[in-house]
Amino acid sequence: MLKDPPPQAPPQQVTPLSQAEANIVVQARNLSKTYSLGEERVHALQDLSLNIKQGEFIAVMGPSGSGKSTLLHVLGLLEMPDDGEVTIQNHPTSSLDDDALTALRRDKLGFVFQNFELIPNLSAKENILLPAEVAGKRKQAEARLESLAAELGISDRLHHRPKQLSGGQQQRVAIARALINDPALILADEPTGNLDSDTGRDVLRLLQDGVKRHSWTVVMVTHDPNAARFAERFMMLQDGQIVEEGHTDKDLLATSV
Repeated sequence: MLKDPPPQAPPQQVTPLSQAEANIVVQARNLSKTYSLGEERVHALQDLSLNIKQGEFIAVMGPSGSGKSTLLHVLGLLEMPDDGEVTIQNHPTSSLDDDALTALRRDKLGFVFQNFELIPNLSAKENILLPAEVAGKRKQAEARLESLAAELGISDRLHHRPKQLSGGQQQRVAIARALINDPALILADEPTGNLDSDTGRDVLRLLQDGVKRHSWTVVMVTHDPNAARFAERFMMLQDGQIVEEGHTDKDLLATSV
């Protein structure tokens, strides 16, 4: 005699993300990071949490040793927190192995550094396309390069090597390199630190315009309140914690930090 088949479990109900949740590019929860300097323990991050939404331009500020660079490195998956979780576009990262972290960093993140970090024996074009080549996306990147270079004002500099470019042009190349794989998040570490004030403002306007026109998402570390004003909002760090945050147009004081 045939037995009745066992009852099937009802299909699992998947709760759709709210509009606010869907717009969150990076979520950090209870991040802690401690370094040992001899016998001293430095708490670079202490139970820090934040959300970063698509299309935001955020300035991270604070005195030296406040945890700004550590936060950028942890959000960029260059360092792992001792405790807490970084989630990038709904991908939790704490349990990922090195290969998975590298792939996520390559596909979802773009980096802009104070010292540009361009490879001196490669042309501007080759520097820009390098992340795409590593990711196996060179063909798609080459199709995108022309419009990206035009937008950043470096179309006539693509075949020059870094030493043949001004500081502002080198930083524009670095921004193009950060954008070539269409990342979810751009992390900029003192991007105007090695530029004169006029050139620095031009670079900041490029980032600001990209946020407004293309919904780039940018987190920028800076010590300069004037640079921070190009962002939409700011976070002030002290001893690894967010001690103040607000909108730059009304809450940011015109004082050095």
